Amino acid sequence: MVDKEDTKPAPITIKKYANRRLYNTATSSYVTLDHLCQMVKDGTDFVVYDAKTGDDITRSVLTQIIVEEESKGGQNLLPIGFLRQLISLYGDNMQWMVPKYLEYSMQSFTRNHEKMRDYFQNTLGGIFPFGSFEEMGKQNMAMFERAMRMFSPLAGAEGGKADTGEAPKAKPASGGQFDELQKRLDELQQQLVSLTTLTRKPD
Repeated sequence: MVDKEDTKPAPITIKKYANRRLYNTATSSYVTLDHLCQMVKDGTDFVVYDAKTGDDITRSVLTQIIVEEESKGGQNLLPIGFLRQLISLYGDNMQWMVPKYLEYSMQSFTRNHEKMRDYFQNTLGGIFPFGSFEEMGKQNMAMFERAMRMFSPLAGAEGGKADTGEAPKAKPASGGQFDELQKRLDELQQQLVSLTTLTRKPD
């Protein structure tokens, strides 16, 4: 049996030069951040290397794309509250868990997003009920903000409770702590699945 992962094409190599120009080695042409943004949307995998040092700078380039997109009018996807919560987690003792947690959440959201898109296109003939769709979008964003706050109880400070002025006591990593995180991940998954259910039960 052929492993699906083995059939995936190798990522395209992009080189970034000192003058900030980006060079696509597959097409032998210079590209812009907009081109890379479209490649992401098209599902084309790529990696970016510093042409001088050979360092992998894919993460910083993708971050640049997000900054560019956020600066465009009407393109804001990251609410202020989410950004503040994300920044506050840098240097936190739970920081190492954040990347996988966010990746899991986004993958779950993407799967349900595709289900909703297919439902509207196949069942409703491409006609989107904008009112309910907008409401689901608000629920999605609120859910992501709640997802970030889920880390607070694990750090010893329950979100939403009054500050007692006492420093939270550090808790050693334990099986119970990881069980709590898994429980919250499962709760998040159920919330994501419920969004799809809303599209199948119109008022």
